[in-house]
Amino acid sequence: MRHYLLFLAVLLAACGSGSGGASAPAAGETPVTAIYDVQGSGASSPFKGRDVTVEGIVTGDFQYGDADRGRDLGGFYVQNAPDADPATSDGIFVFDGDKPTLDVNSGDVVRVEGTVDEFFGETQVIASSVRITGNGELLPVNISLPVSATSSNSDSVLIADLERYEGMLVRFPQTLTVSDLRELDRFGEVTLAQGGRQFQFTNRNPPDVAGFEAYRAMLAARRILLDDGSRAANEKPIRYLTAGATADYSIRVGDQITGLTGVVRFSRGSGPDGTEAYRLMPTTDPLFESTNPRPAEPELDGSFRVASFNVLNFFSGMDTGRPVCGPTGTDNCRGADSPQELNRQLEKTITALRMLNADVVGLMELENNASESIRLIVDGLNAALEAGRYAFVDTGTIGDDAIKTGFLFDTATVTLVGEAAILDSSVDARFNDARNRPAFAQTFDQISNGARLTVVVNHLKSKGSDCDDDGDPNLGDGQGNCNATRTAAATALAEWIVTDPTGSGDTDALIIGDLNAYLLEDPLSVLKNAGFTNLAEHAAGLDTYSFVFDGQSGALDHALATAGLTSQVAAVVEWHINADEPRVLDYNLEFDRDPRLFDGNEPYRASDHDPLIIGFDLIP
Repeated sequence: MRHYLLFLAVLLAACGSGSGGASAPAAGETPVTAIYDVQGSGASSPFKGRDVTVEGIVTGDFQYGDADRGRDLGGFYVQNAPDADPATSDGIFVFDGDKPTLDVNSGDVVRVEGTVDEFFGETQVIASSVRITGNGELLPVNISLPVSATSSNSDSVLIADLERYEGMLVRFPQTLTVSDLRELDRFGEVTLAQGGRQFQFTNRNPPDVAGFEAYRAMLAARRILLDDGSRAANEKPIRYLTAGATADYSIRVGDQITGLTGVVRFSRGSGPDGTEAYRLMPTTDPLFESTNPRPAEPELDGSFRVASFNVLNFFSGMDTGRPVCGPTGTDNCRGADSPQELNRQLEKTITALRMLNADVVGLMELENNASESIRLIVDGLNAALEAGRYAFVDTGTIGDDAIKTGFLFDTATVTLVGEAAILDSSVDARFNDARNRPAFAQTFDQISNGARLTVVVNHLKSKGSDCDDDGDPNLGDGQGNCNATRTAAATALAEWIVTDPTGSGDTDALIIGDLNAYLLEDPLSVLKNAGFTNLAEHAAGLDTYSFVFDGQSGALDHALATAGLTSQVAAVVEWHINADEPRVLDYNLEFDRDPRLFDGNEPYRASDHDPLIIGFDLIP
């Protein structure tokens, strides 16, 4: 049974009985229909298409063109005292368009005449007449997450079922955690979850079909979308970007908010591409607590640093929409769309690399050209530090994908040993390089003591597109598309490393990179069973993460060490500068983004993956 709202009988003027403003109609007026009858107990109104008169207290003023420019839905929410049926909502949205004839305010008691309609799933009254008859006050209904039921939206995505609260003033007394900021800049939405940070299923649980399905339902029941209350996309300023209780606040995944109050709406938000779900339209200004503050420049033990860094499609050429990239010159380009964007991307990348201060850096998502992409980064890094400080391993193109991996290294602390080695399908047929980027190994010597280390940088097949044509479908167990493809590649990788492919004469080897597999998925299990230690998992347990997708955090970027190397590890740091940050802070200028939000002197949102840094005390 839901907690009913408290109705305060502060009804004045023409409002007489204390029944939520539903006073008896004057002679000749249409009888009032209770809002809970208009809403009904189903997903749509039984009064759809019919003319009705409703009366109640305004709980949310979202009219167009009034003094509150930050809230614009073209109408307002009205609510009356509840009935005894918890399945029916007591509130409703009144649409009065872009030129409302009457300016209403929260607390007004209004009588509305109009036609009932369903606007993309939200029950509304399209007003033909609005009259203020008094004033009053309603206290919000408390909602506790998780809710008791979920439903599927029209995109077959599970969402919390809040139909019985649609149009009602509610309050979430619990502390809710920011779990996703992907659509903050486009549609003004923040995904909030009860119970803390939400993790990918297979980051904490072994793959399992039934378990994964139950987990998805559990996550959905714990979520609510906080909306900016505007119909427009790409609003400026972005409402929640700096909405914190502390100075210089910038919102991050993991931050928290308590006592959120507003009106429940079912909508896609500010456009047809938004998430179709129940949203909270705040009636008071939310203030977030910075419970996940930005990390400073990484400090870690060890005399030798190795970093893994996915640089988010760093292309030296422009993405003009023409398929002129990749080794064959026929792939679609990625990354920057203009010289201005490329300069911004390079500036943030250099800032992050400079602060990483690593001896060896394995890079992913470089444009797969001869050397232009990685050379641009190294030249920029040396310009920020000193001439010749960093160099790169020059391999030319690697494989035939549009992107490749690469190494840069500090020439003051490191020398190259021998030639680089490549693992692809020509070396082992299990490593499908039509799907996975080839693995790239290089041996390095630490100048100060002659200690030797072989590092293998990887970028395995993503979960985004399927491998159904290869007989490798998504099994629905939480591992996503192409799991068998990644697992076979991991098996080949483990066996290849044992052969000392670079001829180093040393058994110390480190696997780094974006393996596109979460902690407990099959590719990681294969590597661990082969004797490799997952260093981030070993240091931080199953809560380690480097990426946020669909409001769930998880580790896609890994560092795995051979047995002898593990004992030489001094520190492991997941530097959370990217995954928790809103993408509006990255280099892109799309969707008429405000260029002043960009700060190239800060590393935050240099990419969408967090760098992983390992500190070693290497033994010669």
